[in-house]
Amino acid sequence: EVQLTESGGGLVQAGGSLRLSCAASGFTFDNYAIGWFRQAPGKEREGVSCISNRDGTVYYADSVKGRFTISRGNAKNTVYLQMNSLKPEDTAVYHCVADRLPICSVNRGLRLYDGMDSWGEGTLVTVSS
Repeated sequence: EVQLTESGGGLVQAGGSLRLSCAASGFTFDNYAIGWFRQAPGKEREGVSCISNRDGTVYYADSVKGRFTISRGNAKNTVYLQMNSLKPEDTAVYHCVADRLPICSVNRGLRLYDGMDSWGEGTLVTVSS
C-alpha cells in the first residue's frame, strides 16, 4: 500500500522551531515531486513548499520564505520541513504529498488535485503567541 505519514507537529511558542518529517511506505520518492501544504481552520489550503521532480528546484510560499526549509532525507523515502521563527499564523495541519506528475514549480508553486498519488493525513502545528 502506498502511504505517506507525517510526524513532528506539536505546540511551540512564537519564535520557536519544529521539524516535520514525512515517511513514505510502499514506494520511494524517486521520480516523485514532493511537497508540503497546510490548512488552518476555516482557511484555504496553502502550498508551503515543494521539490520539483523535473529539475530539483525548490519552491517556498512567500509567507514562509527564509524561515522554512524543505529537504530530502538520506533514505529515499523521507522528506523534512524545518520550520524556524514560527509565528501564530503558521498554526495549521501540515500535510505532505507526492506525485509523479510535475506538481511543483518555482513560478506556480505546489499544485494540488483530487486523485494525487499520495497524500498524508497530516500533523498539527500550533504556535502560541
